[in-house]
Amino acid sequence: MSHIGLGWRSPHYQALLERREPLAFLEVHSENFFAEGGAAMEVLRQGRELYDISLHGVGLGLGSAAGIDRWHLDQLAALVERVQPVRVSDHASFARAPLSPGQVPVHGADLLPVAFSPAALDIMVRNVQQVQDRLRRPLLVENLSAYVRWTTSTMSEAEFLNELTRRSGCGLLLDVNNLVVNALNAAEPDPVAAACAVVDALLPGVVGEIHLAGYNDDGVLVIDDHGSRVHEPVWQVYAHALARLGQVPTLIEWDTDVPELDVLLDEVRRAERVSRSVAHPQREAA
Repeated sequence: MSHIGLGWRSPHYQALLERREPLAFLEVHSENFFAEGGAAMEVLRQGRELYDISLHGVGLGLGSAAGIDRWHLDQLAALVERVQPVRVSDHASFARAPLSPGQVPVHGADLLPVAFSPAALDIMVRNVQQVQDRLRRPLLVENLSAYVRWTTSTMSEAEFLNELTRRSGCGLLLDVNNLVVNALNAAEPDPVAAACAVVDALLPGVVGEIHLAGYNDDGVLVIDDHGSRVHEPVWQVYAHALARLGQVPTLIEWDTDVPELDVLLDEVRRAERVSRSVAHPQREAA
């Protein structure tokens, strides 16, 4: 059975419910379904009857020194209870901070990078543990596309993520596209090799899901915009990741300039072909 899923976005809500395409799971952004009722929740209920659901958040701000917003966590916990998803995930980023000392923290509405340092690690471990205790399940934490670097970083990204999993008990959501974007922006001589090196440095057994998406390269900066087909370097790193990690549940993400459903399904089929070629290289070659 396929382990490939699809990011379920509003343009394709009805089409997937009607067509019932053979997908391993659907993934939705948690924050879009925080309301207790309404049309969105009814769509998600119908989707849950047909597919496993993975909840992917963008707002917890797991690396925020200001801590986790209690209201946000309560809404997520209620959604998890209603949906009973196969996985729950968010990002290794910060988002909440006071504008000045003593003020109530505000949300930056972005996925802001953290320093890879012991101090930042302590904060993220504490926040991840709080979320997991509230949800009563392990969380998957996604590596980030970062466009700036902290001078206070003293660890590699893989070292930071490994320690996070070891100390908190969480898993990782490995975004292969983000690895390639970071390698391209760092002007690595061989971006594919650099991204594969991060994969190789991760602890075995910690990756619970993989994301694949497209990026935009304007020649100056590569942006993780999820607005195109998966690029060839990402497919190469994906094959390497599967060879090392096994047949991990994999998601096709497309969030901007969303095309017709058949375009997304074509990307799903390519992911399936890559997966088969890794699992059965001799059969695929024949």
